[in-house]
Amino acid sequence: MDDIELKGDYSNDDSAILPEYGVTEHHRRPWSARVVDSFKRDPNAHATPKGSVGADGRIYDVETAASNTASSPLQRSLKGRHLQMIAIGGSIGTGLFVGSGSALALGGPASVLIAWLIVGIMMYCTVHALGEMAVLFPVAGSFSAYSTRFLDPAWGFAMGWNYAMQWLVVLPLEIVSATITINYWSDGNINPNAWVAIFLALIVTINLFGVKGYGEAEFVFAIIKVVAIIGFIILGIIINIGGGPGEGYIGGKYWRDPGAFNNGFKGLCSTFVTAAFSFAGTELVGLAAAETANPRKSLPTAIKQVFWRITMFYIVSLLIVGLLVPYSNPRLLNGANAVDAKASPFVIAIQSAGISGLPSAINAVIMIAVLSVGNSSIYGSSRTLAALAEQNQAPKILAYIDRKGRPIVAIGVASALGLLAFFAGSDKWNQAFNWMLALSGLSSIFTWGSICLAHIRFRHGWKQQGHTLDELAFRSQPGVWGSWLGLLINIIILPAQFWTGAWPIAYGKLGAAGQVNSFFQAYLAAPIVIISYVVYKICRKTTVIRSYNMDLHTGIRDLNVAQLIAEERMDRATWPTYKRVYKFLC
Repeated sequence: MDDIELKGDYSNDDSAILPEYGVTEHHRRPWSARVVDSFKRDPNAHATPKGSVGADGRIYDVETAASNTASSPLQRSLKGRHLQMIAIGGSIGTGLFVGSGSALALGGPASVLIAWLIVGIMMYCTVHALGEMAVLFPVAGSFSAYSTRFLDPAWGFAMGWNYAMQWLVVLPLEIVSATITINYWSDGNINPNAWVAIFLALIVTINLFGVKGYGEAEFVFAIIKVVAIIGFIILGIIINIGGGPGEGYIGGKYWRDPGAFNNGFKGLCSTFVTAAFSFAGTELVGLAAAETANPRKSLPTAIKQVFWRITMFYIVSLLIVGLLVPYSNPRLLNGANAVDAKASPFVIAIQSAGISGLPSAINAVIMIAVLSVGNSSIYGSSRTLAALAEQNQAPKILAYIDRKGRPIVAIGVASALGLLAFFAGSDKWNQAFNWMLALSGLSSIFTWGSICLAHIRFRHGWKQQGHTLDELAFRSQPGVWGSWLGLLINIIILPAQFWTGAWPIAYGKLGAAGQVNSFFQAYLAAPIVIISYVVYKICRKTTVIRSYNMDLHTGIRDLNVAQLIAEERMDRATWPTYKRVYKFLC
């Protein structure tokens, strides 16, 4: 010890700068270093090893895929208010504000109500089925992962890429749509690519803030859309009873002349298909379950909000539109594209009433709706691509999740495809994007049908393995029969789309080439999905998941679900009647 030279002696003065026992000092690093480090891989992240062999000896390992999606290091920071607004206003977009105009012109106001009501019933059943599975298994990838887990890994592969493709092509299309909406005010005096750069930068920046950035943006966007629709409903009622400066009392005049229906049964089928696509994005509330702090409490409330959105924001608003705008109004089909505000029945109704100024406000809401869909497109595609990579159904690099819980590589891929929006300045952008959109034209139909079928198979496996419905943290209100109804409606939409795509209204004017073009733009997604399924099934030798072999344990967030549910039911028994009714509906 004598040979050791001490560098300094201990003193009481030195101890004054040391932390107390049990206290940890936090060293504040420069913001630039923290930003750089946030993009590094999460140490808990993982990707499925290529070529894994499952317990059954087959090439695809279903067990590892389920484990990886269940333990994904995505950031769980979404709150209940985020999920509720995503559920209420997430899918309200150009399908309602503008697409309903062409539906009204093709089928008439009665067809619009019938179509949206039937599809709304289907969506109610589908979202409840998704909610039941997502509350029990809040895993990354949600519905595509459920197809892999409860149906067939090959079908899960087809559904995952089908859904990712839908959102990947929607992003550049929505950005271009936003630039077209701007032309309502600028009259084309500004180069569209300047707006493309602004909108793309805005959407990408929002998503770089992680899931919380997406949630907060959607919270604000949804509030604006909801307020706009409620305001329109109130204004529409006032106009209809003669309170506006226009023609006075209207009532049901336009249901009698020119009538409630147009183009017969084919008009109804055309409207039926348009109604289905206007609900696209509703399923995002299930995809967000894996990034929710407490999905068992937040998700059921959000799922029940879908009923009110379907009833008030779709059915009631379209009833008002049908009373104020006759299907023979020439402006309904005079829009240059799918987001042209001049073709919006909401704008036409206000203009016909002689009210100035408000059409610009509606147009601003349409632009916000377009940006909202663009924001959702990066979120939906990036999470789906990351989940596919976790299940060894996509390149492993897409499963790279940084320390902020962002699938940063998948976000980069989605953002890069957004650069296609710079074709907005080209004369051929309309044709190019129509074919891009055709790649995912039936995406939502396949997704919703798969959710219903996965729920049916899940319920069967749950019963076969000795479980009871009392063990479920959240139970679908329409139950398994609702899933059968939802599946049936989705199946019916497919031949309706085939018929109206191959032989559209007034197809004789299109000629043979135009008719072929119309069919493939409406039905191109179907053969792509089938080919993806068959090729993957042959290459990976997958089999249909049997009910007694389903993994019904991996990924359950609450380990003692039965006890927690029992405690909640005891608490619920003390509620007054009004609270029970409110909680049942909301």
